[in-house]
Parts: sequence; structure tokens; C-alpha cells
Amino acid sequence: MKSIDAIEQRILTLLAANSDLTSAQLGERVGLSPSAAHRRVAQLRETGAITGYQAILSRAARGNPTVVLVNVTLRDQRQETMQAFEAEIVGCPEVGQCFLMSGEADYMLHVEVRDGDTYERIHRATLSQLPGVTRLASHFVIREVVRRA
Repeated sequence: MKSIDAIEQRILTLLAANSDLTSAQLGERVGLSPSAAHRRVAQLRETGAITGYQAILSRAARGNPTVVLVNVTLRDQRQETMQAFEAEIVGCPEVGQCFLMSGEADYMLHVEVRDGDTYERIHRATLSQLPGVTRLASHFVIREVVRRA
């Protein structure tokens, strides 16, 4: 990826906060014409600095799910063990995010438990059955304090 100049960094910051900004609004805020701002955004997409856009839904819009952060420890850190785990976790619809971690746990999962489901079912039927899993440590989120793009 090419280096990002100060104007492009400002464009990225603005779009991270509000991806609905028009080229005219972006240009006005960074000192470019709308067409120049549009070209810069297109270049940022082409170089991979911008990988996509998404709507961030409120918990209410998602049915007010219970959020559980789960530390996952695997039996070992051999490449085939980790690949098998990662291949399976992609297919778990309850898992919104999965991070490979440093420290005590190998992975951290962001799990959402929807109405009509239970974390116990997800724990027993899905998470504990994943390849290589030896330990799950679950942490229930009480309240989200900060969320940034």
C-alpha cells in the first residue's frame, strides 16, 4: 500500500466517523474540490486503505442480544490446529468477531446471544465442539461504554 498523505489521513478519519459524507462535504472539510475528494476516496479504495462500508446497527435493532466475550484456549498452537479452529469459527453465526490473541488465551470471540437462545446452548453445542478447544472463559458484557469506528 502506498503511503498516505495528510489529506488522505483526514479523509479516512472523517469517513470512519461518518461514511455517509458526500464528496462535496469531504472536499469542504479537507480543502479539496468535490471531484478531487471523490478521486482521493477512489484511490484509497483501490489501494486497500478503505476495504468497505457498513451500517453499525444499535443493539435494539439487533434484538438487544446479550454480548459475551469468550477467551478460547486451544490444546496447542500448531498451524493445523489453529487452521482447523479458524475454518470452523467462520461458520458460527453467533460469533460476530474472532481475534487471534497474544497472552493467556489463543482467541477472543465476540458472541451475541439473541432472544430465544441461551449462551449455555451456544457454549455446549457450538463453542466447546470446535476443533482443538480445551478451555472457554466467558465474560458477559454489562454495558458498552465506548464504541469507535
